[in-house]
Amino acid sequence: MEILLEQTQHLLAYTDLSFKRFLFDKINWNDRLIGIKGARGTGKTTLLLQWLSMQKLPAEKAAYFSLDDLYFTKNTLKETVALFYKQGGTILVLDEVHKYKNWALEIKNCHDFYPNLQIIFTGSSIIDISKQQGDLSRRSIMYDLPGLSFREYLIIKKIYTGNSIQLHALLKNPELFKKLFPAAFRPLAFFKDYLMFGYYPFAIENPNSLHQRINQLIRTIVEMDMATLKDFDIRNAQKILQLIYVIAQQVPFKPNLSSLAEKTGIHRNSLNSYLYYLEQAKIISLLYPAGKSTAVLQKPEKIYLQNTNLLFALGEKQTEIGNVRETFFHSQLSVLNNIHIPKQGDFLIDQHYHFEVGGKNKSLKQIESMDNAWVVKDDIEYPTHHTIPLWMFGFLY
Repeated sequence: MEILLEQTQHLLAYTDLSFKRFLFDKINWNDRLIGIKGARGTGKTTLLLQWLSMQKLPAEKAAYFSLDDLYFTKNTLKETVALFYKQGGTILVLDEVHKYKNWALEIKNCHDFYPNLQIIFTGSSIIDISKQQGDLSRRSIMYDLPGLSFREYLIIKKIYTGNSIQLHALLKNPELFKKLFPAAFRPLAFFKDYLMFGYYPFAIENPNSLHQRINQLIRTIVEMDMATLKDFDIRNAQKILQLIYVIAQQVPFKPNLSSLAEKTGIHRNSLNSYLYYLEQAKIISLLYPAGKSTAVLQKPEKIYLQNTNLLFALGEKQTEIGNVRETFFHSQLSVLNNIHIPKQGDFLIDQHYHFEVGGKNKSLKQIESMDNAWVVKDDIEYPTHHTIPLWMFGFLY
């Protein structure tokens, strides 16, 4: 175990505390068992190391273990935690738990056996802890970490330092929020870069390699993370990669399952399950009509890629601007809100707010007779009556 403690000290020595994700202040760090889920590349490890660094405790008291470390091919988590606790450990951060067999059961046992030990763990967004052996859903408080919002991207780039905006407050008086921004602030000057390169924290330093890294990321999710699912047959990995490619060339679209099955070689009866897993992995987003079930076997009404960076990385053709706008709107709103397809307009949020998304010339005609309806326009800087700039929805978290 000494080598794990040495690794903890090394990692904390190089942990940057200058920028923390929005979720950092949302987590109740006093809870004794905390889980953080999220897609690959969204910054879960950095978040944990930042919090651990701020505890200012020696590694013998507060340690970081990554469960994909070779150490755990020869040593069990349960035995390692027992030794750590006996030597005075009080805080244990466990990363990449889904890489370790029976992780949920062993964490449950450690939580129950050592009442003075705090455990914080991270795992892939595809894990469902309620279906794991040793169900942790009643013991742990779970959080989800998405990719960067437009606001967070601007903070990292040292362009903006303000707080997030609540949706209901933005809709109630959108013009009020113009006062939050410096007079010289030109959001559109940075918005296109965010759409292409700003969602994944790892891309900030080297955006030129982002699209290559995204392709590698997707392959890793399908071939490694999805392989941990009980119902997943690794022999279908290549077909699922082909499914992602087919979707990327057509989004947003209304899926024809028979056509998708023919193009990918995946049996039609399996497609809905695979689409569900790809949504859990934060590669695609599935939209359903308002009032309809969102069960796994329910066919989605519309499919999007999960964020605009994926659009630019996977789309071989010129990315259609309307698709970019709608994908951005959905990716930012879906973090804190429920989204459906309404009978009229593009999006229905929390069963209450209707939105029509378009360019600067988009008219109010389609929503003028509706209550609680707004036009969301790209290529405008600031709001007017019932018209809100698209970029402002990047400030919700």
